[in-house]
Amino acid sequence: MEKRLENSLLFIWTVSLIATAGSLYFSEVKDFIPCEMCWFQRILMYPIVIIGAIAFVRKDFRAAAYTAALSIIGGSVSLYHYGIQKVPFLQSSAPSCGQVSCTGAYINWLGFITIPLLALTAFIIIAVLSFLMLKWQKESK
Repeated sequence: MEKRLENSLLFIWTVSLIATAGSLYFSEVKDFIPCEMCWFQRILMYPIVIIGAIAFVRKDFRAAAYTAALSIIGGSVSLYHYGIQKVPFLQSSAPSCGQVSCTGAYINWLGFITIPLLALTAFIIIAVLSFLMLKWQKESK
């Protein structure tokens, strides 16, 4: 059981690290200016890298509660952001963002894969693993 929890923490950390590296790649290498919604998603993803690393080193499986909370909130922001990019009636009611419009999409791979969808995927993976970890901890007591 402990090995499964440990591997889950490592995977949570890996997913969050890849998501963080991807967001930095898009902004620092590709020079995509993040919109306001992207900043909120970053604010919720970046701490998961730190929490995941510390939790993995310390074997603190209770950190799953924190990664679950951050990923649920971050996933909600990502889902809304993806919606205002792809759903026409949501675009018209989208809040005005700062320098860059939140309805614009820098990438649109295969006609549906945008940066918010990539973030949503990472948040979902982290949330599922976090909830599984919480369930496994409860079962082992």
